[in-house]
Amino acid sequence: MARPEMKTVRQQQLIDATLISVERHGLHHTTINTISGLAGLSSGLISHYFGGKQGLIEATLKYLLEELKQALLSRILGKNLSPAARLSMIVESNFTEFQRSTAATKTWLSFWSQAVHDPGLARLQNINCKRLYSNLAFSFKQLMPEDAAIHSAKQAAAMIDGFWLRSALSHDPEQEFEQAQILCKAFIEAVIAPHGENQCR
Repeated sequence: MARPEMKTVRQQQLIDATLISVERHGLHHTTINTISGLAGLSSGLISHYFGGKQGLIEATLKYLLEELKQALLSRILGKNLSPAARLSMIVESNFTEFQRSTAATKTWLSFWSQAVHDPGLARLQNINCKRLYSNLAFSFKQLMPEDAAIHSAKQAAAMIDGFWLRSALSHDPEQEFEQAQILCKAFIEAVIAPHGENQCR
């Protein structure tokens, strides 16, 4: 297997350091110096590879989005899944060990807060929302009329995001995340049961 280019390695080191910095200091107190210090790299590399702190922050959010995407693909590619099983995989991909880690949760929360004021982050968050809805709607449309599928996809997306947020902010996130998955799957099962498929596990 070919070794990754040094550029790719350095970029990932800086993204990983950004996640740690946001976890420890918050987004507003994360600086080029805190990131480069954690990465053990020259601060000039941030400008070289990302054009500055803002570019690195956006690259870090893109990394979180890519992790979400790959978590789902790893669960569905090459498998003959029923629509109900695929819906279950969508839920699970949003509650992976990585996505509920302290670094990821604090970074997501910081990004969501900042996205209100930052068009670049808002655009990426919009992509995230549309991707979740699209994935859910695709499977729901295989089980019920289109109008009902659209309604169900919107409800399921809101539940996944809402339960994730409540879990991340709770005093016992790990337990809450586990229950959140169960509740999201139970909702989907209840929605699709009248249409003849109820095995969302």
